Amino acid sequence: MDAVLVIDKPAGMTSHDVVARVRRLLAERSVGHLGTLDPSATGVLPLLIGRYTRLAQFFGSGTKTYEGTIRLGFATDTYDADGDPLESVQSVQVSLEQLQEVARTLTGEIEQQPPKFSAKKIAGVPAYKLARKNQEIDLKKVRVQVHRFEIHNLEEDRARFTAEVSTGTYVRSLAHELGERLGTGAHLAQLRRTIS
Repeated sequence: MDAVLVIDKPAGMTSHDVVARVRRLLAERSVGHLGTLDPSATGVLPLLIGRYTRLAQFFGSGTKTYEGTIRLGFATDTYDADGDPLESVQSVQVSLEQLQEVARTLTGEIEQQPPKFSAKKIAGVPAYKLARKNQEIDLKKVRVQVHRFEIHNLEEDRARFTAEVSTGTYVRSLAHELGERLGTGAHLAQLRRTIS
C-alpha cells in the first residue's frame, strides 16, 4: 500500500507507538511519520506508507500550528507537565497584556534551548536517555522561526495560546522561556497540533 494517512494521535502514545501499530494493522513495514509529537501531546500526525516514505525529504521545512495551555508559577525539568518541578509554586501576578507582550518577544527568528528531555541526539544518543541517568547534557541552542505566538486568555495560572512555528521548534521551550522572561516560571500543560 502506498498512501498518506493522517492520524489524530491520542495522549499517552509516542509517535513511534503509532507507527508500530499502523505497521501491524496494515502488515506494511514501510511506515514513517512526519514530525514527532511528545507522548502527552495530541493531534495531527501524518504518516507516509509504502513507497510514499521516499517523499519524507520534501516535507522537512514545513510550518506547524499548535494550540495549548501554559501553566504559570513553576518550571519543570522537562518543560512540560510530565516533569518534576524545578522550584516551589509561586503565585502569579501578571496580566493578560503582560503575557501577550512577552510572547511577542518570542516571535520571529529566535535562538531556542531544546529541552534536555528530548530526542535531540548527543553523540548518537537521544538526550532524554542521558537525562534519565542524570548525566551532564550540553545541548546547543538552535535557530528556529516562530511565525506566531498568541496568548488568547488567562484564567488564574493557565494561559491558552496558539503557536505557528517552523519544523524543529519545541513548543515546550517556548513555554519555559515565557516563564523565565516573566520571572514566574512556566511549563507546557497541554498541547495539540492542529496543522502539520
